[in-house]
Amino acid sequence: MTGSGKIAALSRRGTLLALLALLCAPAAIAAEPLRIVALGDSLTAGLGLADGEAFPVKLQAALRKRGHNIEVINAGVSGDTASGGLARLDWSVPDGAAAVILELGANDALRGVDPAVTRKALEAMIRRLKERKIPVLLAGMQAPRNLGPDYAAAFDRIYPELAQAHDLIFFPFFLEGVATDQKLNQGDGIHPNAAGVDVIVARILPAVEALIARAKKA
Repeated sequence: MTGSGKIAALSRRGTLLALLALLCAPAAIAAEPLRIVALGDSLTAGLGLADGEAFPVKLQAALRKRGHNIEVINAGVSGDTASGGLARLDWSVPDGAAAVILELGANDALRGVDPAVTRKALEAMIRRLKERKIPVLLAGMQAPRNLGPDYAAAFDRIYPELAQAHDLIFFPFFLEGVATDQKLNQGDGIHPNAAGVDVIVARILPAVEALIARAKKA
């Protein structure tokens, strides 16, 4: 083969390799799952449940069943308050996270923390995540009614007001349909059992799919 023939062959080979790279790149990108961090307390962590029964695990399975290539990272810490979540936010939500489900505040209410403190911590987390261009699904919580109507009113309005102020995807009450139902809770009457987690996942799924859509646009 002449020198010019070798050059032409190499050129054709280089073009072919470039085309193959272009064709393979979208498939490689599509194979990478979109990562959602579930940042919460024991309701997220799965206190009292088997490894495969926690909310993030069951949510991931439900999303994949619906055709979403999603990884849900369990960043739940039992006993955590909103302020505790704020303190660990940066390492709990690593680089590469595409979205966050923010489920915190239940322990604040159980301990009677000043709602202003809870609000400040939640809003600080929301602002920092927005600065990182990470969309948030805010999971609302409600205060126990034995703390009195004034406390309950001040606490309960934290979540819808923050969701509206920051244009968040909002799920009004994380334990909707589960709280106070003995069949769906563990013996402590606070933490959902496996069946209760199934109810939570089924109810929150549309909001999570909206979060995924927003994350893909971000």
